[in-house]
Amino acid sequence: MMSKLTLQILKALVVVDIFVILISIIFFDIKMLWNTQIGFISASLVMLASMKSYKRMIDARVEHNIITIDDTRDTIDKLEDEHDLYSEEIIEDESIDIRDAVKDERERMKKNRRTLSETIRDTKAALSLNRIGAYIILILGFFYLNRHDLLMAPAYILALSVPMLVIVWVLVNQKYKKSEQ
Repeated sequence: MMSKLTLQILKALVVVDIFVILISIIFFDIKMLWNTQIGFISASLVMLASMKSYKRMIDARVEHNIITIDDTRDTIDKLEDEHDLYSEEIIEDESIDIRDAVKDERERMKKNRRTLSETIRDTKAALSLNRIGAYIILILGFFYLNRHDLLMAPAYILALSVPMLVIVWVLVNQKYKKSEQ
């Protein structure tokens, strides 16, 4: 069953697509209509399939209790000082043996290493058939337009970007409504 958010996104995409169809028919020719529709529909499929596969991937990680982030450090600190070279904690003990430190680091890395089954489980969610199929439709649509000399690059690129903007608008709007409550 579709969630309320997915239904809102689909409704917004349909409304915007009808608007794009009307503009293409009224102000432009049939080539523009082909470009906008193939671009809009294929980009919409890619966005919806990506959202679904990422949701499935996150649900799988939550179900298996896989935590991939470290909340002990600030995000900006992680970006600026990736290896924690400038930390405020000063280690006073100079008697640390380099061999022991390397051995401890290797054991820590072995403990954090992911198994092949964990990697396959996460990759399966990220590379879902829905997502791959949506990208194939996007590529085939482009090749169709190009082969039949229908491709109008500005219209096609604009049509590719519109679904992304619609989805972001719906998500921001929904978040704004939640914060008001």
